[in-house]
Amino acid sequence: MDLLFSLHLIMDPRRLFFQHVAQTSDAPLAIEIKKAKGSRLWDRKGKEYLDLIAGVSVCNIGHGDPSVIRAIKKQADHYLHALVYGELIETPQVEYARLLTDNLPPSLNMVYFTNSGAEAVEGAMKLAKRATGRAQIISFNKSYHGSTQGALSLLGDEYWRNAFRPLLPGILRMDYNTPAALQAIDRSTACVLIETVQAERGVYAPSPEWLHALRKKCDETGALLIMDEIQAGFGRTGTLWGFEKYSVVPDIVLLGKALGGGMPLGAFIARRELMGKLAVNPVLGHITTFGGHPVCCAAGLAAMKVLLKKDLPARIAKKEKLFHQLLQHPRIVALRSAGLLIAVEFDTAATAKKIIDHCIAHGALTDWFLFAPHCMRIAPPLTISSKEIRKACAVIQAAMDGI
Repeated sequence: MDLLFSLHLIMDPRRLFFQHVAQTSDAPLAIEIKKAKGSRLWDRKGKEYLDLIAGVSVCNIGHGDPSVIRAIKKQADHYLHALVYGELIETPQVEYARLLTDNLPPSLNMVYFTNSGAEAVEGAMKLAKRATGRAQIISFNKSYHGSTQGALSLLGDEYWRNAFRPLLPGILRMDYNTPAALQAIDRSTACVLIETVQAERGVYAPSPEWLHALRKKCDETGALLIMDEIQAGFGRTGTLWGFEKYSVVPDIVLLGKALGGGMPLGAFIARRELMGKLAVNPVLGHITTFGGHPVCCAAGLAAMKVLLKKDLPARIAKKEKLFHQLLQHPRIVALRSAGLLIAVEFDTAATAKKIIDHCIAHGALTDWFLFAPHCMRIAPPLTISSKEIRKACAVIQAAMDGI
């Protein structure tokens, strides 16, 4: 028994997690997940959680969709990695690029697959500089585009940036949805990089008038308009792409998270003539070893087909409305949403943490926002049922009652 007990200690996943897996904070959730299906997760003890995060908007069609699992297994039987991205014709990449561009405006017809959303940001920044011959990039305060050096340089909060200076020069950060941001764009601006919904700020959307004015100012100055759809895309806001709500088409769109159907995948997409700038002077202007991995593309392709076949974006407004109807409480300062990307705002971060901790303890997995720790994140799989929404809201209501 002593030997068995010792072996158990040696192989205890929780202990090994803290001992060998690099941590991103001093207080990770540290829940050992053993199974995931639909909108639910189970830990090693069999406790069930309603997933109100969806892997931070990754699992839009839910966990463990049979079509995605079949696609992964089928592609794994054929081949895994074969050569660096862009050299060989790999069917999953070709088919997925075609499906994406078939469902995007005609001007967005060339896909560059990457490993992640952050790498898509990096590629788009390089493309904008290469195509315009300009250096200045405009981004926005309280924006989030990733944690790589380049993406962090765009990121709109000094708390997260300061420890890693010096960062990229030539970044001008403006306030979202303001006239001053429009005035800052001139003929020295390579691109304006904007989220269609500022998620990590606590879910803030721009006014249609401002977004149209932004598009016009970019056209007038020759600056490229880059829209980050990494969280907002794939039906999350109630349309397939967040920018569809505004009838504004970007020069470059950034995708990630749900793009891979649960597998790691990102992309930046532009018109063919623009994207061609990365192939010459210099050749191999942007390269990646594992970007567009065939298994990831097969998974993403299957997931997008499910999303389109079930027309999940068309069902979002009804579910969004149900959350608004059920989440009524004096402790809620504000409730903002863009489809099933929802921020529940409380008076302080301390209040939000108590409520979030109570929800997790009682089987509803939720979280906070990077620039809005006083807000609770609700971004479940788009497949979440009305019954599951009611159950989740009951847990949240009980948490608000209990603190």
